Amino acid sequence: MAIKFQYNKTSLQALEKQLKIRERSLPTIKSKESALRMEVTRTKDEVNGLELRLEKEIQGYDDMVMLWNEFTPDLISVKDVSLSTKKIAGVVVPILDNIEFEIKPYSLFNTPAWTTDGIQLLKGLARIGIETEFSRMKLELLEHARKKTTQKVNLFEKVQIPGYKDAIRKVKRYMEDEQSLSKASQKIMRTNQEKRKQKEEAGQ
Repeated sequence: MAIKFQYNKTSLQALEKQLKIRERSLPTIKSKESALRMEVTRTKDEVNGLELRLEKEIQGYDDMVMLWNEFTPDLISVKDVSLSTKKIAGVVVPILDNIEFEIKPYSLFNTPAWTTDGIQLLKGLARIGIETEFSRMKLELLEHARKKTTQKVNLFEKVQIPGYKDAIRKVKRYMEDEQSLSKASQKIMRTNQEKRKQKEEAGQ
């Protein structure tokens, strides 16, 4: 990124102001990046844990596959999912509050004896599945925010701060050179004036 500047005092002040803003902001952005990195790791573990739990639960009922043929699938469905939001390191993420299931009326006499247990089992599996999806969404949002924050840290640290420092150095050097030249030319002018004066005095 090319930093635009002019070789004058106003431009120097503007550059110094921009540099100060970035140097002050950098520690805050770095701590946000660190917090997001930790949260991403924690959420990844959470997702992996839920996926393993869901897998184990399903595997645990493999021996009941034959029984599920007697089960009416539309007995239970998800009616509503209520959620709220929460800020984690400045990122708004969804939080699963409650899952509301709809259970259709069924006859205890005309359905298998284990139907009630089967409904509870499906409730549990659905809950873990929905929780896993929410955690994945949360992870996606946090990962996106973490990447953007890392990019900003790199932009400030590796591009903008060194760029502003370099521009300030160039302007200062130019102004110092200009001042030295001005002083030198003033000195030459004074010397010439003195020589002229001496000649005039000698000619009298």
